[in-house]
Amino acid sequence: MASSAAGCVVIVGRKEMKLLEQAGALKGSLSAEEQLSLISGCPNIQEAVEGAMHIQVNPPYYIPLVELVPHPETAPATVDRTHALMKKIGQCPMRVQKEVAGFVLNRLQYAIISEAWRLVEEGIVSPSDLDLVMSEGLGMRYAFIGPLETMHLNAEGMLSYCDRYSEGMKHVLKTFGPIPEFSRATAEKVNQDPIQELTLHVIVPSPSLFWSVPISQPCLAWSRRDTPWTGCTGVGEALLCVVQWLF
Repeated sequence: MASSAAGCVVIVGRKEMKLLEQAGALKGSLSAEEQLSLISGCPNIQEAVEGAMHIQVNPPYYIPLVELVPHPETAPATVDRTHALMKKIGQCPMRVQKEVAGFVLNRLQYAIISEAWRLVEEGIVSPSDLDLVMSEGLGMRYAFIGPLETMHLNAEGMLSYCDRYSEGMKHVLKTFGPIPEFSRATAEKVNQDPIQELTLHVIVPSPSLFWSVPISQPCLAWSRRDTPWTGCTGVGEALLCVVQWLF
């Protein structure tokens, strides 16, 4: 059994495992033999990664973020090499300092979904208008700048922002309710909203923004710019007019 710690590799063999078991120092509920039976080698990288779970952000072709979550015993040099590899192949890696349920992106996403659900459930906003707040407002801001940098730029630095706005933020945050139950009734309410008619979004890369083009049958291609579009009779025709407009 091999483990990495402080940059060195320690090999623990069958004899050492038996000694640990006899001394009552073997971790876990399995015996030494049972633990050793779980160790197997593999001749190639394909077998090594078989069954591994890959977390990607949709749509992965246009969202390059990669969350690197090392084990506490992973050598820092290994994380550095992985970080460099991800950048080399065009991804945007970030380091998670310690493992947390849901990873970082999902935790932020779930916080937004939680409040979005409450706002719709309490009749404060319709599902369509709720999504507009993101697609035409907050989402456009966060496509270019993160929340902490936004705070920094909204005042004379982070300290100034907290001095000015922390009490107001806490006042609003106290009105947030408990974790939603995601009830069937609210799910049906959202499901009946016209936004569900947008069955396909074509993500079109642009020098300034990724345009999201909703497609329907028959459809009218749409962009964030005031660009006249012609009516399209299908996804293929809509994609063609998008490409012609961009290039």
